[in-house]
Amino acid sequence: MNVLITGGTGFIGSRLALKCVENGHSVTVLGQENTPAEAANKRLLESKGIKVVLASVTDEALHDLQGFTVVYHLAATQHEMNVPDQKFWDVNVKGTKKIIEASAKNGVRRFVHGSTIGVYGAALAGEIDEQSPVRPDNIYGVTKLEGEKIVLSFRDKLPITVVRISETYGPGDHRLIKLFRAIKKNAFFVIGDGTNRHHPIYIDDLTDALLLAAIVETAEGEVFVLPGKDIVTTDQMVAIIAGQLGAKTRRFHAPLFPFDALAILLETALRPLKIQPPLHPRRLDFFKKSFILSQKKARNVLGFAPKVSFHQGAAETIKWYSTMGYL
Repeated sequence: MNVLITGGTGFIGSRLALKCVENGHSVTVLGQENTPAEAANKRLLESKGIKVVLASVTDEALHDLQGFTVVYHLAATQHEMNVPDQKFWDVNVKGTKKIIEASAKNGVRRFVHGSTIGVYGAALAGEIDEQSPVRPDNIYGVTKLEGEKIVLSFRDKLPITVVRISETYGPGDHRLIKLFRAIKKNAFFVIGDGTNRHHPIYIDDLTDALLLAAIVETAEGEVFVLPGKDIVTTDQMVAIIAGQLGAKTRRFHAPLFPFDALAILLETALRPLKIQPPLHPRRLDFFKKSFILSQKKARNVLGFAPKVSFHQGAAETIKWYSTMGYL
């Protein structure tokens, strides 16, 4: 296949690009170089002979997608809390519309849209499947849901598949470095009771699922949630990481309420100044939201079954962090 990956200098996009090349596909990456992590991913991809185009999905020039058989659309404004809401609408909605229109115009054979379990928002509790109600509770989730609607509206014009991605971790991830580092230093404490459940997916499992989403015929026009192998509570996650690092865990659990109030205060005060707050409500979701993702549809339709346990994945992540000097 001749593959285009938007958001390809990000964590998931860059690892998907490498997996595609390993499987013999030709890959072009569309991405940005706004952070040291993105710059490092760009160098890594280019060292493997992958073409990297520095551009945004909002750019007017993105209309010629001739020759691509598969487009993975992973580009998104996601964690930024110091940008206006309009940027989320420009990238996650208008950018999605632009890239899928170009894909339909140029005869792309499969469009795989990377969405998020964040579309469930406040409804994210208990067991979640593809039919669970969506109720996004922040600008990221709202705009990702709107992007999904645009993609699904192209069902009759283009073979599309939507994947709602869960918490993803593994080698190449920079988002969780602070968590692993704090646990190693015995400086991490849990906010809340620590019993909320996570269903994270290891990066290699996720890229395997994304490859299936591009080739399984019965996946056309469908929406999938992609769960990892293990369900872990916050306490269990911290304990597993600590065990792999040979570190101790703190028994102290901080009450949630004052941190909730502080997060709202910091976001309200700093966002107009375009300053990324050190704590904001979405960051506290790690300690608050509790859910399980159904594996049924991904298993029955995609033939996808995650292989990597959280113990294994944490060990591989630590190995990569150590090699890179992050710990």
